[in-house]
Amino acid sequence: MANSGFEDGRGQEEETFLYFAYGSNLLTERIHLRNPSAAFCCVARLKDFKLDFGNSQGKTSPTWHGGIATIFQSPGDEVWGVVWKMNKSNLNSLDEQEGVKSGTYVVVEVKVTTQEGREITCRSYLMTNYESAPPSPQYKKVNKSHCLSESGKPLLQAQDKNVG
Repeated sequence: MANSGFEDGRGQEEETFLYFAYGSNLLTERIHLRNPSAAFCCVARLKDFKLDFGNSQGKTSPTWHGGIATIFQSPGDEVWGVVWKMNKSNLNSLDEQEGVKSGTYVVVEVKVTTQEGREITCRSYLMTNYESAPPSPQYKKVNKSHCLSESGKPLLQAQDKNVG
């Protein structure tokens, strides 16, 4: 495993923050569109949460044409994702990309566990006021093609049981 890019359990440095991605921002190409400082740290697991897909306020995403990823608390479940180390200068662009200002997502602080068993605190996002919906074909294809879990299986495929 490559160097994880953090020294202590929090991983927070003065000019950077850690971001736990579980959806389209698993892709390097996607995260770098608006957040060029993002550097891969590690694969991590979010305990007691579940992956879901939905439409904010029941409206289909004009970008994805179907349900978009979110997480919700669910004891005993887990969500695998990627931790990115980013410059704080990208906070606004990441919030904008995630639709914080429009109310699509809210910022949450989560504790994830690395493959080595280290617990770290990260910024993440969850959708508010949404209706569950199947992921769009484009979204599912992007995630299945490019995003691998620790076992080498695509992250979305490994969590297909979570997809309605």
